[in-house]
Amino acid sequence: MKYVLLGPLLRVVFRPQVEGLHHVPAAGPVILASNHLSFSDSIFTPLMVRRKVTFVAKAEYFTGKGVKGWLTKMFFVSTGTIPVDRSGGRAARAALDTQLKVLRRGGIAGIYPEGTRSPDGRLYRGKTGVARLALESGAPVVPVVMLNADEIQPPGKLIPKIARVRIRFGTPLDFSRYRGMTGDRFVERAVTDEIMYELMELSGREYVDVYAQKVKNQPPAPAEPVAA
Repeated sequence: MKYVLLGPLLRVVFRPQVEGLHHVPAAGPVILASNHLSFSDSIFTPLMVRRKVTFVAKAEYFTGKGVKGWLTKMFFVSTGTIPVDRSGGRAARAALDTQLKVLRRGGIAGIYPEGTRSPDGRLYRGKTGVARLALESGAPVVPVVMLNADEIQPPGKLIPKIARVRIRFGTPLDFSRYRGMTGDRFVERAVTDEIMYELMELSGREYVDVYAQKVKNQPPAPAEPVAA
């Protein structure tokens, strides 16, 4: 059902340029760990992978009002995205459990380690949920980077610009050497940092060792006084 009607149109309009797609295994559980530049990341990554890719998204995306809310809901439903209630204290665990079910069925789970879209195109510190997912499932992690999604659809822009989409997949990362060490925060941080390093190398983007959400929450800097 994935992009039955929309997929061919998107390929013609945006002419995706994809490198390293052969790194995605043809069968078995796989974690796709991606940088997050734009809303359109969740459109083009599943479009290019020949297997179904399951992301989770906050439940509010499925309950929006008006035409925009309906279109957003239809998009996520058509791509197989699973809604998760992220309002409670166990929200992160609920999202991981949902993705673990996908992996245990031999599917592909998509995840954005940064946890939110980059506010300025740089790559930010990864949250350790991706490490827990890898350690608990034993699945390989394939790093994938959107190279220009923020130019095509910057945050806050509803209609994307027509331009060639560029995506790059990296070599699968195997963390079996850490088997049985789930819950060790030092191991989980090491695994996460290794994944983020690969995303940095693949994307060529500057890495910032703070959480993106922290940057988003900072108040804007006061305007410089104008000289008389």
